[in-house]
Formats: sequence, structure tokens, C-alpha cells
Amino acid sequence: MLVTDNTAQAAVVRELQAGEHLLWSGMPRQGLRFRSGDIFMVPFSLLWGGGVFSGVYKNITSHKEPPASLLFVLPFVVIGVHLLVGRFFVDAYQRSRTYYGVTNQRVLILSGIWTREVKAISLSNLNEISLTERSDGSGDIVFGAMNPMYAMGRSGMNKNAIPAFELIENVRQIYNLIQQTQRKK
Repeated sequence: MLVTDNTAQAAVVRELQAGEHLLWSGMPRQGLRFRSGDIFMVPFSLLWGGGVFSGVYKNITSHKEPPASLLFVLPFVVIGVHLLVGRFFVDAYQRSRTYYGVTNQRVLILSGIWTREVKAISLSNLNEISLTERSDGSGDIVFGAMNPMYAMGRSGMNKNAIPAFELIENVRQIYNLIQQTQRKK
């Protein structure tokens, strides 16, 4: 059995079925993280935010528009602030509430900000597993076909995202454990 995270283990054990044994549990890396999709999102959010904030500034300083017209741009300001900084905090919070598990029968992903969501993938039905390993040994394991837009679509809020163990330590060990367990099936 590989080393497991105690917090993750406690969360995952509650989801085990009869005859199922936990082989590993863990969590994604914690804290604020930049991802490969941020190469596009950071410049986009700067453009969006810059455009919105300059429009608000011009509106305030021109005194031509009534102050009530600022209510129209308020949603765009909120979106701009979220794109610039808020999404990093939402992602960090979501990862702090995400737990992963590998059992002798399934792969489990427990997550959710407002409600608890459990994704269970049977190892016997799992056809494709992709590994992305970084130089420090951390990485992602994607369960299912990975499309080229994977990095762009990965955000904790995307419910339609391909199931994955994201930002885990010793990713190759976990990947090998899943493959070995799958071969025993």
C-alpha cells in the first residue's frame, strides 16, 4: 500500500462498498496554482479587466452619464475581478475540498464547493488513462480520452470536465498502481 493522506483517507473510506479495499488516497496540491491554461487566461483577463475598468473610469470622470448607468457595467466588473484574481482563490478552495482514492475496484474523486460530488470509475470499465508528469514528480492522471483543449478546460468549476487526479504528488507511482490493479481484474 502506498502512503495515503489521512484527511483524504477519512473522506474516501466513507464511500467504499462491501469487499472494497482502499489502496491509496490523496489530495491535489494546495494553495494558489498557475496552470498551463493560464498562458491564455491571464492575458485575456488583463484585456477584459483593462477594458472594463477603463470604461468605468471614463464614465465616472466624464460626468456625462448618470451614476445609475454604472449599474449596467457592474456585472462586467465582477466578471473582470473574478477573471483577474477570484478564479485562483475559487480553484484553491475547491482543491482543498477534493479527495482522490484508488481501491481494488474503482477510482474515486470526491469534490464540490456547495454540494458533495462523488465520481466513481470502475477499473474494469476504464479503457484509457493518460499521465502528465512534471519534472518534480507531480502531475495529472486523466481517466478517459484527453482532448487537446484539456489544459484550457481544467477548472474546478467545470462539471463536464474529464475525470482526473490533478496536481498529485508522486503521480507515476499512482499511475502504476492503477494499471497494476486494473491488470488483476
